[in-house]
Amino acid sequence: MKKLKDKVAIITGSDSGIGRAIAEALGEEGATVIVTYHSDEESANETAKYMKEHGIESSTYHLNVGDEKSVKEVFRKVHEKYGRIDILVNNAGVNGSDVPVVDMETETFDLCIKTNLYGPFFCSREYLQLKNKNQKGGKIINVSSVHEEVVTAGNADYNASKGGLKNFSRSLALELAEQGINVNNIAPGMILTDMNKEAMESEEAKEEKEKNIPMKRAGETQDIKAAAVFLASSDSDYVTGSTITIDGGLSINLGQGA
Repeated sequence: MKKLKDKVAIITGSDSGIGRAIAEALGEEGATVIVTYHSDEESANETAKYMKEHGIESSTYHLNVGDEKSVKEVFRKVHEKYGRIDILVNNAGVNGSDVPVVDMETETFDLCIKTNLYGPFFCSREYLQLKNKNQKGGKIINVSSVHEEVVTAGNADYNASKGGLKNFSRSLALELAEQGINVNNIAPGMILTDMNKEAMESEEAKEEKEKNIPMKRAGETQDIKAAAVFLASSDSDYVTGSTITIDGGLSINLGQGA
């Protein structure tokens, strides 16, 4: 079944990792996929190559989600080309600094908040302003993190951005419910992407981290796909303001031994 046939989907940060996996999944379900990247054009081209090889219509754009001018420019180009944007996946993000607040530079905090929180705000606002007033429905999916609930020392910038994103999504869900626009979060745990570089590069580090996961394995980007398709399709029309946590039980296990 092509659940997303005739839909146009923008996935920010879809050059690699979770963003690429979501882009592939939505494309496989029939969506026209807008691939965006911030700095890794080579990886974005690899995503675009996958789309072409699998007969998925797509376009690729450079996008800095923390810059509202960049967001306006790209979203308006997409709207001019396709005449609509049905699905927005706010996936682009940066990792925490691993710096305690006492030593954190303002620029460090700003970068994380600008990308992880302002980015979804800028993109959601532009998506909504471009929507045809007569076009009911729509889907906004924010890729958050288990750290919207579970915090770690040394990452106040990341924890704040993801905690803020959770309540941004819930607020937006209330604003848009009567318009039939669903707003939901996907909160991954430890997924093997560049955001978990240490675990990617060291089997020992990976195994040590997996000890906290009840399922005793790190997640793969493939583990995110089905949830993304569900939230992007009409199957989730009665779901809004929710978070789907995909973490192998990590977030409910961290209190053990207290």
